[in-house]
Amino acid sequence: MVMKFKFLGIEIYISFLFAAIVVIMLATDRTGLLLPSLFAVFIHEAAHLFAMWVVDCAPKRIRLIPASVQIIRRFGISEKNEIFVALCGPIANLVLFTVLYINYLSFGNEMILYYALINLLIGAFNLLPVIGLDGGTVLLEILSKKNEYTKAVRILKTITFIICVLTFAIAVIMLLNDKFNMSVFILAIYFFIMGILKM
Repeated sequence: MVMKFKFLGIEIYISFLFAAIVVIMLATDRTGLLLPSLFAVFIHEAAHLFAMWVVDCAPKRIRLIPASVQIIRRFGISEKNEIFVALCGPIANLVLFTVLYINYLSFGNEMILYYALINLLIGAFNLLPVIGLDGGTVLLEILSKKNEYTKAVRILKTITFIICVLTFAIAVIMLLNDKFNMSVFILAIYFFIMGILKM
């Protein structure tokens, strides 16, 4: 089941599962950090859309599905512009982190520090050289300049699997040391899924 509508000529698709997960998370959040996290993700994706507008490549469709926001363009763009669009999301989060961190240093509000760290985490996470993340997009464009596209994809898939194995190893070590963290296991599964997807 999908909700669809058009906004500024862009087709927006929101899967029922995506909406249900967000509602459940909002209803059960006891930390007060979910809304700032969603805001940081919104800023990240808005920066991608702004970059696409700058390079005159407006999106045709945006799909909101569990664990992913897919932006489908009307046509391809140059390697340079692809890298620019990919980097704008993490850069926006890192700029917001800097602004919030300066605010924290000035006023000492710990909640502002948490908001800053959320943006740092989202920006840094998206820079990982993994399929489906901005860092993976940038690395693929760089590798494609010196190699055939299929070889570049193979290299990126290998790096994705290495990061997946390392993340899983960290999750197991934490578990063995009585510091179980479900988020690290979920990350490992996410990296695994990204590694086996066809590009």
